[in-house]
Formats: sequence, structure tokens, C-alpha cells
Amino acid sequence: MAQDEDRNEAAQAEATNEQTTAEPTLEERLAAAEAEAAELKDKWMRAAAEAENVRRRSQREIDEAKRYAISGFARELLNVADNLRRALTSIDRSKVQDPVVSNLLAGVEATERELLTVFERHGMQRIDPKGQKFDHNLHQAVFETESPDQPAGTVSEVLQTGWTIHDRLLRPAMVGVAKGGAAPERVDTTA
Repeated sequence: MAQDEDRNEAAQAEATNEQTTAEPTLEERLAAAEAEAAELKDKWMRAAAEAENVRRRSQREIDEAKRYAISGFARELLNVADNLRRALTSIDRSKVQDPVVSNLLAGVEATERELLTVFERHGMQRIDPKGQKFDHNLHQAVFETESPDQPAGTVSEVLQTGWTIHDRLLRPAMVGVAKGGAAPERVDTTA
């Protein structure tokens, strides 16, 4: 019987030790709760930052869609503007004697002016780079010409004007570029 009592006491002591080692202390529980709170706060802050980034990106995409939604339509209208310009340049005004033809020409000019006004109102700007340095971002070189009176790399002829809409290229200007001639003057920066 003494053995049984010793075994029971040993079993109870062991059970008490297991309970005390299995149950964390108040400090351990507090530290675990603080760690979990810090982890959850970090996750929340990352989620909030990601949500803000998505909101900003969406707003930027909406703004761009509003600004550039008409790009395809505007690009197609450029052909209309080009045709109006061709019609106007093909007629020598000094040789027009018929008042009907003169009125028709005035109507085409007024139509072109109105179209260009509408383009400008919607953020479209013409690129007419004659005499400027060739810029591959805005111009498309179609040919090179010998031009001794212009520096190499200068736009010597404009076949078709280019257009931008707000800050984006809508259509590059189709140009001829001077091949030779005087090199562009260099400014002496050592003085």
C-alpha cells in the first residue's frame, strides 16, 4: 500500500508538472498576444497600402482613358484634315474666276479651320518640324536628301504633318532628312 501511495503521489506530481509546463505564464501569453497583434497590424498596413495603390492605379487608368479614349477616332479624322489641306493647296486662288468655285473654296477653308479648332479643343497639336532637328520620337524619316545649306540631321521636307494628343504621339510626321551640308555649330563650353 505504501507503494501504491508513492505511485499516486508521483503520478499527481507528474500531472501537476505537466499542467504547469503546458500552461504558459501570464508574461508568455502577453508576449504572444503582442507578437500576434504586431503581425496583424503589419498585415493590415500592407493590405491598406496595397488597396491605396490599387485605388491610385485605377484612378490613373480612368484619367488616361478619359484623355485618350478618342485617339482612334481622332487618328481617322486626321485623314479628313489631310484631304481638306490637299484640296486647298491644289487650287491656285489667283486663277479662280468663277464666284461659285470661289465660294466653294471659302467653304472648304472654313471647314478646315473649324476642324482644326475642334482638334485643338480636344488637346491635339500639329507637328510641323521643317527646319528642326530630326527626333525619332516625333518624326518618321522617309528619305534623306543632299542639302548643303542645312546641317545633317535636320528635317528638310515635311511630307505629312504629325499630331500629338495631349502628351502622346498620335501620328508621326513623315519627313525627309538632310544628309549633309554644314555640321551643326558647336558651342565652345570650355571658355
